[in-house]
Amino acid sequence: MSERQKPSKPHLNLVVVGHVDHGKSTLTGHLLYRLGKVDQRTIEEYAKMSEKLGVGDTFKFAWVLDRLKEERERGITIDLAFQDFETKRYYWTLIDAPGHRDFVKNMITGASQADGAILVISARSGETESALSDEGQAREHAFLLKTLGVNQLVVAINKMDATTPPYDQKRYEEVKNEVSKLLKLVGYKVEKINFVPVSGWKGDNLVEPSPNMPWYKGKTLVEALDEFEEPPKPTDKPLRIPVQDVYSITGVGTVPVGRVETGTLKVGDTIVVMPSGAVGEVKSIETHHTPIQEALPGDNIGFNIRGVSKEDVKRGYVIGHLDNPPTVVKEFLARVIVVFHPTAMAAGYTPVLHAHTAQIPAQVVELVQKLDPRTGQVTEENPKSLKTGDAAVIKVRPLKPLSIEEYKSIPQLGRFALRDSGRTIAAGVVEKITEVQEVKIKK
Repeated sequence: MSERQKPSKPHLNLVVVGHVDHGKSTLTGHLLYRLGKVDQRTIEEYAKMSEKLGVGDTFKFAWVLDRLKEERERGITIDLAFQDFETKRYYWTLIDAPGHRDFVKNMITGASQADGAILVISARSGETESALSDEGQAREHAFLLKTLGVNQLVVAINKMDATTPPYDQKRYEEVKNEVSKLLKLVGYKVEKINFVPVSGWKGDNLVEPSPNMPWYKGKTLVEALDEFEEPPKPTDKPLRIPVQDVYSITGVGTVPVGRVETGTLKVGDTIVVMPSGAVGEVKSIETHHTPIQEALPGDNIGFNIRGVSKEDVKRGYVIGHLDNPPTVVKEFLARVIVVFHPTAMAAGYTPVLHAHTAQIPAQVVELVQKLDPRTGQVTEENPKSLKTGDAAVIKVRPLKPLSIEEYKSIPQLGRFALRDSGRTIAAGVVEKITEVQEVKIKK
């Protein structure tokens, strides 16, 4: 046994996604309350605060996560446990408390680190339909989850208490069928997915089976999460840690924070930061406020580097070992799906590229091939433009140095999304790096 402290259960990262106002925050807050992560007194305080604002006690569960968010923004504590909880089988970290205004941007960072997701869909009439439409966020989120490699999913069909009549089995079946169609289209194996009818507000089917829905014989939300499988840890691959934040702490020095995607990091290792080329030595590593000697894939860590200034490490940079540094690209071929475009996308288009924790402008320099989305076969060479629903191979040129890898060698760093004006335009993977950016190593 190494000096690493092993939690008694395997650890998974979870992201909660879904259309705005479908009850993500309330559901998540109530789940944490039912699992004993929040006490009754706190919930009662939120109910009082919520009533004072004249909105009834509607926000008492939703505020559980907002409080944590504020706490994080105020303090300098490098609190990597955005929120953790335990189920029978796993120890979970909830990534990126929901409810952000620009949720998708954070969701891309979150989903690229997630082992599984809860997709929240409201069963309330009208809300389901808007989320699943071409313009809807549920559709966008489903495409992104699949592209970003989140293959394990539970669908929480929420607000069952608000159907007409309440807890209506017929409505559950309708919503389940519509969501199944969307998930199949995106490429999920629907037969492996649990569709759980819940009420985030009342607590039905979150932790215990609900007496309000005797017709439902499936799993509760927590039981469905415990059916997820632990992904293999890619310890045999080169070290890659995308930087999420960086702190400069008096008496300690530069402390980057991020999740180990591949490889292992040990105290004493010599690392290089890309694309800055700065080299340093790892003095200490901690996870959830606990010092560890070695960090493995999936660990959310803060680590102190000697010899690297704060200017040389930024969000979106990637840290690796000096003998196998992260790749910095000038140009690459990518296989993408156009998730949404109001008209059509042509060569010369310049959206923002989101990969792991990086967000930088990039140009689509060439449309190489159009593909059949179902089979991947080439249907057209050098198409003039691409529209919503098209699959294609395109050539992309980041307008600033970007550290990214080929999907076949390091999938964790080979996925990305293209966004424009607050919408995801396309999502895809790096097929082939055609031009590498030379970086001067600052020893």
